Amino acid sequence: MTAIALARQLGRSVAITLLESEEIGTVGVGEATIPTIHWFNQLIGLDEAAFLRATGATYKLGIEFVDWARPAHRYFHPFGHYGAALPGVAFHHRWLRARAEGLDLPLAALSLTTQAALAGRFAKPAAEQRSILSTLGYAYHFDAGRYAAHLRGLAEAAGVVRVEGRLAAVERDAGSGRVTALTTQRGERLAGELFVDCSGFRALLIAGEMGARYDDWSRWLMCDRAVAVPSAATRPTLPYTRSTARAGGWQWRIPLQHRTGNGYVYASPFLSDDEAAATLLAHLDGAALGEPRFLRFTAGARPEPWRGNVVAIGLAAGFLEPLESTSIHLIQSGIAKLLTLFPERGDDAALAARYNRLMTAEMERIRDFLILHYHAQRGKAEPLWEACRAMALPEALQGREALYRRGGRLMLEADELFREASWLAVLEGQGIAAEGYHPLAAALDGGANIKQVRALAALIARAAPTLPTHDDALVAAMG
Repeated sequence: MTAIALARQLGRSVAITLLESEEIGTVGVGEATIPTIHWFNQLIGLDEAAFLRATGATYKLGIEFVDWARPAHRYFHPFGHYGAALPGVAFHHRWLRARAEGLDLPLAALSLTTQAALAGRFAKPAAEQRSILSTLGYAYHFDAGRYAAHLRGLAEAAGVVRVEGRLAAVERDAGSGRVTALTTQRGERLAGELFVDCSGFRALLIAGEMGARYDDWSRWLMCDRAVAVPSAATRPTLPYTRSTARAGGWQWRIPLQHRTGNGYVYASPFLSDDEAAATLLAHLDGAALGEPRFLRFTAGARPEPWRGNVVAIGLAAGFLEPLESTSIHLIQSGIAKLLTLFPERGDDAALAARYNRLMTAEMERIRDFLILHYHAQRGKAEPLWEACRAMALPEALQGREALYRRGGRLMLEADELFREASWLAVLEGQGIAAEGYHPLAAALDGGANIKQVRALAALIARAAPTLPTHDDALVAAMG
């Protein structure tokens, strides 16, 4: 992803060499994305039809959370907007006022994206802002291995020189500590000015050579392992990811055209590997297509993903479990920031400091959004969930929750990844209800407001069944 993005944007003004080994597999559990994937695909000029065919991709309208807030409870985190853009105050405050005045209408009824997803239907957002279809939003599920292979071909066509091999040695300047060259096990020497570390959890350059530390966040995000297995595809293909809470963590289900991706993310102090694998295999929708594969990780981030002339992208920079499908986004975000701050030379302390501040802030905000899912739940007696309810929260998350409880305020920074609809879906879905609403909503005519909210729900209920089925939409998109 980094190679093709740099090649497309920098052209032949920068020589890009990629050292990669066929012997080293990819982690490959990040098969679900969020809508920022559109920015990246446009950046590299990806043809959607070819991409859908090459990667076995499906559309994703959001995530269904099963048994998270409490046993036998479901809610949906949609991509897209709630209600409609009306003047005066954010739409959710209109809904909060109507609810306070007796309107018994769930939040999900005010999201066309949610209703379409649960009906197995799909459409892309309409450009006409007055259309209810403009409130839709979507991303993709895809086979990460196939996606990498597809991008490899595009990168090489764009001028990236790919060297097959494994890293044997790193040369560094004795005075500055800058990395000057890599040597492969075959003895090839690859000199350069800027080095991008995409070596995953091993972080061969950023940690192994540059000594960048790793901040452990497992006191908040306690899951430290995952077991994954593909299963046979089922029809119809659902246009959303499903996350189901289990005793020791949670299980994902990601539908692709040719198979279904499944995994169990769990906390090893509370669950053994054998128990995790047995639970996963017992809850597949189709026949398993392989043996369970285990991964180990520690949630956290490097506060200096750019140090000297080395920039870490992806897992080498940090890891936040895939609960909200942010791993691929964080790769894209690192790439975007690197392009914006691309140095004239291999290293620039001021640019690196800016990059590090931006990435750290983004990682912390996403971390807090994930923590929200874990701690705001009740009725679950298993030790992991009891520990999550009892844990001390980051100060910023405490403040966000307090503001929402008191008056429905969603206080976000301009550059935050998860916007108002996402926080609203998860706060309300996890049982954190607002006790009030914005004063601007209090100025509305109460009866007229309730009628307007009801009318929007009725419009959404009529619109959802008219959309194409997800499978028909896929066939049409692939030509």
